[in-house]
Amino acid sequence: MPPSFTQRVLKIVSHIPRGETMTYAQVAEAAGSLGAARAVGSVMKYNYDPTIPCHRVIRSDGKLGEYNRGASRKEELLREEGAL
Repeated sequence: MPPSFTQRVLKIVSHIPRGETMTYAQVAEAAGSLGAARAVGSVMKYNYDPTIPCHRVIRSDGKLGEYNRGASRKEELLREEGAL
């Protein structure tokens, strides 16, 4: 059975290197679902696995977007990693 959209998204996000980001749209495209950026956001919203760096996924307009541990924590993590 092929991996689900959620599994593909989590795998892609787990490989975003420290200090780099991808947009929700880029993750959706890499997962084979062009136009599913909002669905990527939903997957990220419910990800509480600390090994999946969902804070590295940002909006296409350059804004950071939401984060299930708080927007300020997302910004803090990205600054610590040198992505901002």
